[in-house]
Amino acid sequence: MTSRSLRRSAVVLTLASTTLTTGLLAGTASAAPQAAASKVDFTLTILHANDLESALLPITGTDGGTYGGADRFVELVQQQQAAAVTGKPGAGQAGKRGVLTISAGDNFLPGAQLAASGTDAAQPVLDATAFTAAGFDVSILGNHDFDQNPDYLARWLEDIGSGTTVVSGNLGFAAEPALLAQVQDGTIVSTHVEKVKGERIGIIGLTTPELPRLTSSRGVTVDPALARIANAQAAAYAAAGVDKVVLVSHLQDIDNEVALAGQLRGVDVIVGGGGHELLADAGDPLVPNGVTPAGTYPLTPTDADGKVVPVVTTAATYTYVGRLVVNFDAKGVVTSVDDAASRPIPVAAQGPDAVAPDAAVNAQVVEPVQEYVSSLAEQVVATSEVPLNGLRNDVRGRETNLGDLVADSLLAAGRREAAAAGVTPPVVAIQNGGGIRNASVLPAGPLSALDTYTVLPFANFVAVAPAMPVSQFLAGVERGLTPDGGFAQVAGYRVTYRAAQPVGSRIVDLTLDDGTKLVTNGVPTGALSTISVATNDFTLRGGDGYPFDGVAFSVLPVTYQQALQTYLTVDLGGRVTAADYPVGGEGRIRAV
Repeated sequence: MTSRSLRRSAVVLTLASTTLTTGLLAGTASAAPQAAASKVDFTLTILHANDLESALLPITGTDGGTYGGADRFVELVQQQQAAAVTGKPGAGQAGKRGVLTISAGDNFLPGAQLAASGTDAAQPVLDATAFTAAGFDVSILGNHDFDQNPDYLARWLEDIGSGTTVVSGNLGFAAEPALLAQVQDGTIVSTHVEKVKGERIGIIGLTTPELPRLTSSRGVTVDPALARIANAQAAAYAAAGVDKVVLVSHLQDIDNEVALAGQLRGVDVIVGGGGHELLADAGDPLVPNGVTPAGTYPLTPTDADGKVVPVVTTAATYTYVGRLVVNFDAKGVVTSVDDAASRPIPVAAQGPDAVAPDAAVNAQVVEPVQEYVSSLAEQVVATSEVPLNGLRNDVRGRETNLGDLVADSLLAAGRREAAAAGVTPPVVAIQNGGGIRNASVLPAGPLSALDTYTVLPFANFVAVAPAMPVSQFLAGVERGLTPDGGFAQVAGYRVTYRAAQPVGSRIVDLTLDDGTKLVTNGVPTGALSTISVATNDFTLRGGDGYPFDGVAFSVLPVTYQQALQTYLTVDLGGRVTAADYPVGGEGRIRAV
């Protein structure tokens, strides 16, 4: 197994690299070197999932078969929970067996399927209904769990009830009353010991330090010292006689969990989330979606003491249930991972792992969501003469015509709502490419209301900074020329730039649509001192690394999805023309 390069620099820069080991814990009940002669005393099955992201409906695979869906997922989890503790123990397993069911965050995601739950807090969040039915013992919080803002997260937490303990070791909630109430009633805890068949298992929960820049977490604070927090909690558990420790983390890429493992002491297993990676071994059944494994199941880095720590994660959106079977001796030392029993189990309707839908979840969740989504798909809001490019790598690296369309809709919404908000109408607009999520090319032809949700699923609101210093705006433009989730799709200006130059010296020329030149030959002209900028509130809060912290802005009562739908129906009269939105965009952003 080879480790891919670390991609999330904000996390990994503070973590030392670690050596990965293959095979030290592999094989049916194979012994780890540190406990070669120990007798197996307890076998723990960890069932885990991550990044469920409101994918409540089943998916049609590349082979025409069906997989995923909350109803089949719940049925599979329940079957595995029962199988883990009934029947004859597997070879090398202990007679005393237990099961622990874990979610590693991103339990829901804004979009059409989440919108099916409505905005009335008296109505149940359908994602919470499915989550509760699955019987998760423990969950942590991912970045997308804050996308609807902390108040919606509090609504979801209330709906999941008391059956799941939410563990958060590095987040602070004192400035968010709705979440603080969840802390005070014990729904959210900083540490937790789960009792499983008389055994005590300490849980550590960590969320990415990048949280404020990835989502609408508002006043939630984040402690970035992940290794220090984890080691302190593991030591406290050991002092209290808790000899089994599971770290659950949401660090955006499983390589970040692997890197963190090398800094740890006293952690037995790591369950990661946020990266959507599929870990699997040769021969493991997979869902038919073309995703290839990113590594073996489990990964096996070593910790700061040279002890192997199994690290697992699963692919996203209700497609797999991970099953890691770990053997412990009487002192709580991991003696082996049961490799024959450990693997990702596909949520499939066909094949050797086929599972029937859970009837209650189908009726209570899947059917109403399908009805709602179908109604959106039937609601045509516009017709496009041209394919609209929302491919992930394109909207995050260059101008596209869909990016132009979205940026234009922000500018139009800002101008439409400016008077009511008492702000100067915006002159320019910026949309971070990472907020455009359809990851596909919408074909020429009808555009539905469902398409607008697919393109812009988050609960981001249009916002206007009416008097942003031009120097700060130009710094934002510079940041938006980096090919990643913060790459800017733009409206109201044209910019030429040198991609090879570092941030801060990329802009060659920048001209507003009215002809005003803000930069010429790399030099700011000083033509304006301030400028009114429309974007989304996530970006104005510094999301995706935009240097807008501290700028005054007003949030308008329009989500960016609503802005797009209104722009299509009202401003464009239901017609997207090839002249206005040509393939490749109209040349607003040009590398020279």
